[in-house]
Amino acid sequence: MKKFLFLAIAFLFIDRMEAKLITKSVAYEDRGTKLQGYVAYDDEKTATGKVPGILVVPEWWGVNAYVKNRADQLAQLGYVAFVADMYGDGKSTEDPKQAGEWAGPFEGKPRMAERAQAGLDQLQKILSVDQTKLAAIGFCFGGSTVQALAYTGAPLAGIASFHGGPVPAPASAAGKVKAKFLLMNGAIDKMVPPEKRNELEKSLEAAGIDYQSIDYAGALHAFTNPNADRVAREHGMTGMIAYNEPAARRSWAQMQTFFQEIFAGR
Repeated sequence: MKKFLFLAIAFLFIDRMEAKLITKSVAYEDRGTKLQGYVAYDDEKTATGKVPGILVVPEWWGVNAYVKNRADQLAQLGYVAFVADMYGDGKSTEDPKQAGEWAGPFEGKPRMAERAQAGLDQLQKILSVDQTKLAAIGFCFGGSTVQALAYTGAPLAGIASFHGGPVPAPASAAGKVKAKFLLMNGAIDKMVPPEKRNELEKSLEAAGIDYQSIDYAGALHAFTNPNADRVAREHGMTGMIAYNEPAARRSWAQMQTFFQEIFAGR
């Protein structure tokens, strides 16, 4: 009887520990397009007061398990994380051709920042989010997106771009951008050549934007995604994308340090 009671209490304790992480899909719209985002937060941490909110923009693959897991990790760190749906209906793919078709209408166009802003608007509607402590992170296509969003003057304390395509700051960004930039790159990323990163950094200097740019040795594109090696084999992208555990671990830790800095004193 005592053993049974002990096990019952233990399972109840475990259940409560797991129940701390709240995750759910969120339906929203942008100019008539139906979107399906994803929110994650720790209910115990948000119960004691407002916490920083982090917008998460996926790779060009869309709203998949990988980006949702990243949101869960942010929630475990004490943030409210909202994954933006860039394409509609929360869809995702592992087919590079399909992903390119979906991403094409956004790349280099105002729609990229506008669609991301719709996600930021949803994040700001969450009552437990501290409106003075907002940031955005993005991976690959998402990294480009958070750069574009910051240039609009969105109320972000900072952005963190993981192996994101460089988006040079437009002349209009000078004096408008509120965010500090953390740019984390694969040192041998063939999809983001050094000259493109140099162009981005020069534009940030010209616009007076506070930025850090960090290269990770031996890292290719998509270095944070554990699925990258399999996707590369299955879709003819070997040598273009690859997971790099040290780079993934170090960049995530760098992001956490960055958040501590940008949210301090706010």
